[in-house]
Amino acid sequence: MSAGASLSPFTIAYQTYGELNADKSNAILLCHALTGDQHVANHHPLTGKPGWWSALVGPGKPFDTDKYFVICSNVLGGCMGTTGPASLNPATGRAYGLDLPMVTIADMVRAQAMLIDRLGIDTLFCVAGGSMGGMQVLQWAALYPERVFSAMPIATAAKHSSQNIAFHEVGRQAIMADPDWRGGRYIDQGVRPVKGLGVARMAAHITYLSDEALQRKFGRNLQDRAEPTFSFDADFQVENYLRHQGSTFVDRFDANSYLYVTRACDYFDLAQDYGGSLARAFAGAKTRFCVVSFTSDWLYTTAESRAIVHALNAGAAPVSFVEIETDKGHDAFLLEEPDFLATTRGFLRGAAKARGLSDKGSDGA
Repeated sequence: MSAGASLSPFTIAYQTYGELNADKSNAILLCHALTGDQHVANHHPLTGKPGWWSALVGPGKPFDTDKYFVICSNVLGGCMGTTGPASLNPATGRAYGLDLPMVTIADMVRAQAMLIDRLGIDTLFCVAGGSMGGMQVLQWAALYPERVFSAMPIATAAKHSSQNIAFHEVGRQAIMADPDWRGGRYIDQGVRPVKGLGVARMAAHITYLSDEALQRKFGRNLQDRAEPTFSFDADFQVENYLRHQGSTFVDRFDANSYLYVTRACDYFDLAQDYGGSLARAFAGAKTRFCVVSFTSDWLYTTAESRAIVHALNAGAAPVSFVEIETDKGHDAFLLEEPDFLATTRGFLRGAAKARGLSDKGSDGA
């Protein structure tokens, strides 16, 4: 692992959709974002809600499961079946907690590569993902360029900004300040730091939206009352919304996993591993790239996407870039944005043609 420790054995939980073709040339790996998981297009077993990318994955959709074999795994350090801090440490017989070695984006990708090996797939037709998932896409392209035919890094950056590290630190401190965190040993003691994790989720969720989206959706509207209560109750709809986001999140996510995956993002700086040159990370790459950003995303800005594009250009990699106009903020990549769906469909259609894949089902008809 990047931190110099080792982790063995470990488990990877994953979902697949569609069928792998005879020459194994139609496999797509989707990489999930910070609080996502492997349930990209099926109903989530804990929440009962549709998968996080149901808008894009399925028969006739951009990631067309009538045409492609789609794979999505829970990241190393996660909490939906892949080895993480809540998993049993075979050396102690109890949950790893903070004894789990620190995980990086590169570690997540190396674990995914082992899964792809186990599935008998040499080259992935496409690796795609947004946010932290986009970081994994970039890491895949840098570590395994010969194994990635096409790549879609979406709403992401090649390194985590100081501002984003700061937001993550607020969330981590909220968790660790919860008396029930117990130094990360809460599972052993039969408690959970739900208040701290809920606050962490509330703070992070604000960064996923835009000021315009919040204003359009909530404004200063009061929640189920005609007048303010002049108390610390959730008088405003936006307060109630954030409290709901926090309370529902704690039912499906482990607090220590939140510490680990946010830290993995913070440590991500792809150029650092290539002498400080991002272009060197992609030098000579034959992977076809489509980089996507959203105008109102202030978490991972268009400027950061352009920096990736410039590095790919400098490395002579084939790349297209699309900036999508929307007021929905960072979370736009999870929503049914028509231009985003059209961009994804068009890029995959072109890559499939170059790959020699059948065009069956690509029009979504």
